[in-house]
Amino acid sequence: MITTLGQTGLRVTRIGLGLAALGRPGYINLGHAVDLDGHTDVASMERGAHAVLDVAYAGGVRYFDAARSYGEAEAFLGSWLVSRGFGRDDVTVGSKWGYTYTAGWRVDAEVNEVKDLTAATFRRQLAETRERLGDHLRLYQIHSATLDSGVLEDRSVLDELAALRAAGVFIGLSTSGAEQAETIERAIEVGGFDSVQSTWNLLERSAGPALAAAHAAGMGVIIKEALANGRLTDRGDVAALSAAALQADATPDALALAFVLEQPWVDVVLSGATTVSELRSNLGAVGPPVDPAVIDELESVVEEPAAYWKQRSELPWN
Repeated sequence: MITTLGQTGLRVTRIGLGLAALGRPGYINLGHAVDLDGHTDVASMERGAHAVLDVAYAGGVRYFDAARSYGEAEAFLGSWLVSRGFGRDDVTVGSKWGYTYTAGWRVDAEVNEVKDLTAATFRRQLAETRERLGDHLRLYQIHSATLDSGVLEDRSVLDELAALRAAGVFIGLSTSGAEQAETIERAIEVGGFDSVQSTWNLLERSAGPALAAAHAAGMGVIIKEALANGRLTDRGDVAALSAAALQADATPDALALAFVLEQPWVDVVLSGATTVSELRSNLGAVGPPVDPAVIDELESVVEEPAAYWKQRSELPWN
């Protein structure tokens, strides 16, 4: 499972763990409230996060991905790293800046996070991330860079990122939305980025050629939302995936993740598991190669990007 992230030399695993659903009581994954089962106080969620992190580590996972906007995800990850005695080189930790968590630990907040990709936000959030993760931080990413945000043209931001990179932290960006490909292409042109983290899954594959180009340019490629926020699990609505999983004697989520791992330009695919059982099912993606006939059956399971992102935008928090 061990590989390297692009040309960074960072040791990562083909499956990593993203903490978007582990650090806050509200999220858009299908069935998130059921997974938490009412245990939404901070202490209970920290215990739950630590349990998932323990199983991930025992299962070979060595890349962990958080963000400032994931509630207490950085704090939960930081306390786990310290309590288990992990040093800087025992695991690879990435986080993201650019969104501020505003839900106040509620699941019914009108606004859950606010985006601001300015240099001032970068400086504030880097200090906050450092407080929680210390020198475990190896990769710091722009959270959801887009062309219309202007962040890739903001000299003050780019200079801040370059300074952090010179200090020994690798720099990346994440992307979202129907224009991911254009954003990735611009990031390659701008330069100074060691990795890109994008949505790519059975349903939404439009960023594939741009991600392949990023990989060819030496950038590490991390895939998020590979399960389409739960749509590509047994809770989802993709009948062809369920049929193919039955044929392959696999769970739908493991098969969907394995499909992503079949792409030669993918370094890491993130599990977004909330529970130990979900994570264990996800880890089933790493195993013998999937039967090409099953892969062929899944080739037709795809949606138009605009339709996919519209449906995603309508997913309810919890």
